[in-house]
Amino acid sequence: MAKSQASLLLQKQLKDLCKNPVDGFSAGLVDESNVFEWSVSIIGPPDTLYEGGFFNAIMTFPDNYPVSPPTVRFTSEMWHPNVYPDGKVCISILHPPGDDPNGYELATERWTPVHTV
Repeated sequence: MAKSQASLLLQKQLKDLCKNPVDGFSAGLVDESNVFEWSVSIIGPPDTLYEGGFFNAIMTFPDNYPVSPPTVRFTSEMWHPNVYPDGKVCISILHPPGDDPNGYELATERWTPVHTV
């Protein structure tokens, strides 16, 4: 997918997210001139260790989105087994589509272009 198509899709997904917000999640552009980098905030869900927490992250989208997944990096201090010390999130759904070269994940657990923000 061309960068301009990815840009249009991301603009639409951000607009849809703003129009139909998800509880405990908000998003906006880091820089109004770059739709490929979003600032997101997540409120810790009730009845979890994260309850009452307010966590910020950066989502960075590749030029060929949605063929390839975004990356997510928490900028707030966060402890979770799927978050590296530098804040980078490592979960199956954010891994590139296809077979896992290490054999740990099924292809169905990984990113596919039908996923959205």
